[in-house]
Amino acid sequence: MTDVGFIGLGIMGRPMAGHLIGGGHRVHLHSRSGVPAELTDKGGIPCASPREVAAKSEITFTMVPDTPDVEAVLFGEDGVAAGLGAGKIVVDMSSISPLATKDFARRVNGLGADYLDAPVSGGEVGAKAGTLTIMVGGPEAAFARVKPLFELMGKNITLVGGNGDGQTTKVANQMIVAVTIQAVAEALVLAAKAGADPAKVRAALMGGFASSRILEVHGERMVKRTFAPGFRIELHQKDLGLALASARALGVHMPATASAQQLMNTCEAIGGKGWDHSALVRAVEVASGFEIGAGA
Repeated sequence: MTDVGFIGLGIMGRPMAGHLIGGGHRVHLHSRSGVPAELTDKGGIPCASPREVAAKSEITFTMVPDTPDVEAVLFGEDGVAAGLGAGKIVVDMSSISPLATKDFARRVNGLGADYLDAPVSGGEVGAKAGTLTIMVGGPEAAFARVKPLFELMGKNITLVGGNGDGQTTKVANQMIVAVTIQAVAEALVLAAKAGADPAKVRAALMGGFASSRILEVHGERMVKRTFAPGFRIELHQKDLGLALASARALGVHMPATASAQQLMNTCEAIGGKGWDHSALVRAVEVASGFEIGAGA
């Protein structure tokens, strides 16, 4: 049994922490909104602050929305840093800035602890099923210690490189996902406006080289108009913002990513920041003056 901490118990963090408890570990918990009863009923231990979580844990996980949230949890008043010491490990599973991650790692290392950045892909479904893809940056020895815990939460677990490389990999993932959603959206709107049945077009494409998980899942959402979030537009906007900031810093040309971000900005402008990211199709429809299904 390992003393583990988990901070951030939202849509993703709650089931992830639940898997750690289910794995037989003593899990110390903290969240701004309080610790859910479903976790304490399973044996989770509520803590009053991130400092208390870190003080009681060998390995502390964080899963919060954005870069400033991670910084506040780690280094704010009663933050994780105040509870760290030699031999402890901080594992940030949020999706945040790769550049800030390197700075956070240096600051944590200065306290004698190790740092892993370990963002995930797979959404709420993957978090609940324990099948997340986990992209890790940091020292190999720390990764080896934490890997059995990662295996309770995910299936595809890769040590990519040093600190910041996990976050860079997640940024790349979000770029590919966004651009593919855009391509599926444009294709289905074009097909529907041309008079074809978009559901049948999608089914036909699933048997060819254009087949993808996004065409399968998000294409179906577009056709059926089911935009309740698995992953919200506003969170994908944040991730693409990180990608574009990195592109500016490194001098990399990323026109497709910029286009996808603009379409997500359009969704926000028409009240859709809380929609699932498959609803990017709504921006294409608005610009085209035509909705999928309008010709049915």
